Amino acid sequence: MDWEKGEQSSNLEDRRRMRPKAAVGGGLGLLAILAIGYFLGVDPQQLSQLMEGVQNSPTGQTTETQGPLTPEEERSRRFAATILGFTEKVWEQQFRTIGRQYDPPRMVLFTEGVETRCGLAPAAVGPFYCPADQTVYLDPTFFNELQQQLGGSAADFSQAYVIAHEVGHHVQNLLGYSSLVDQKRDSVPEAEFNRWSVRLELQADYLAGVWAHYGQQQFNFIEEGDVESAIKSANAIGDDRLQRRAGRFNSPEKYTHGTSEQRVKWFIQGLKTGDMGTVKRMFEMPYEDL
Repeated sequence: MDWEKGEQSSNLEDRRRMRPKAAVGGGLGLLAILAIGYFLGVDPQQLSQLMEGVQNSPTGQTTETQGPLTPEEERSRRFAATILGFTEKVWEQQFRTIGRQYDPPRMVLFTEGVETRCGLAPAAVGPFYCPADQTVYLDPTFFNELQQQLGGSAADFSQAYVIAHEVGHHVQNLLGYSSLVDQKRDSVPEAEFNRWSVRLELQADYLAGVWAHYGQQQFNFIEEGDVESAIKSANAIGDDRLQRRAGRFNSPEKYTHGTSEQRVKWFIQGLKTGDMGTVKRMFEMPYEDL
């Protein structure tokens, strides 16, 4: 991915030298396999359940690690800020076409754990968007785990897909889709609500593809092999594949993000068409057609 010449966003905060005093670390193991099942968009209720036991820890207290960023950390900061900048340019343009102003999200880089308005999050939850503070949270070391443990790709464009998916959740929040799904939480059975969650996640995958479609037109940043790397990661994080890796039976009624095939399908469709009209249609079509 040709990203080096892109403009960096000013909406990024690097907290990797600041860690919550609460114990939120620990190895990956089964926790990571289960938690990463929610990665790319943890909803507030699932996030609070996942972090049970640390929510009552003192808030606003951090420790600071001394020393400058390593060269690898500095590169990951520049990369994240640049990709965030690309998303801002694309969505500013797309919102203008519908007569709206785009209010970009913030992004926070962290390590081990981070305090958010959705709760105190351990790094094991993976990248997520918190609607309460309209912020994308990312521990860049997650991409190594995505590649080494889940069979995804740590290539630059694959990482950009992950960031664009989280920004897609912000776009959903601004357009009202997130609240539509959240309103169903207490009014429909769990299995039906999970279907709405899948719909929301696949829509965010589609929005990541739309971003790549228009980003390529504006910045010409996609290089040979890039799309394949994103497909590899999308395929690695389908609910069906994650359930198998966790040693569980395939349980479609428990899906919250969609199958590997669905995630790849909607990302590619967004990438190919860039059609924003499909965003609305995804909330109207029968679930079986997703």
